[in-house]
Amino acid sequence: MKRITVPAILAVLIGIHPALPAPPDAAGDIKAVLEVQKDAWNRGDVEGFMSAYLQSGDLTFQSGNARTRGWSEVLSRYKRNYAAEDMGRLDFTDLSVTLLSPEAAYVLGRFKLVRKDATSAGVFTLILRRTEDGWKIIHDHTST
Repeated sequence: MKRITVPAILAVLIGIHPALPAPPDAAGDIKAVLEVQKDAWNRGDVEGFMSAYLQSGDLTFQSGNARTRGWSEVLSRYKRNYAAEDMGRLDFTDLSVTLLSPEAAYVLGRFKLVRKDATSAGVFTLILRRTEDGWKIIHDHTST
């Protein structure tokens, strides 16, 4: 019979698993997704901006007291609130990416949106999941 060590038994009993390797440049890949998203916004391309979000009914977007669920509903919200000709200039700063696992991460950051008649700024927290199509936002909590 093979000898099993006490640490190995404890690890199994309390659910400790060896860490899976993180994707080689997950943080860089995630920041690249946000860069593509920002560029799409600045072109007035709401659909391109939405390509960073997981196309699922499980997607959530939270801003203030309003919560929107579902990719189509979030897209409709953006289209309702931002006309393509006046989406303005968006910038992201102070990005911090934290990997939760090889398949999940969260991002903290700041945004600034300059439009013809107004400027808004605030913070956001994104939760992303790695999919076959790359990293996708599954939850967005934005506050001004």
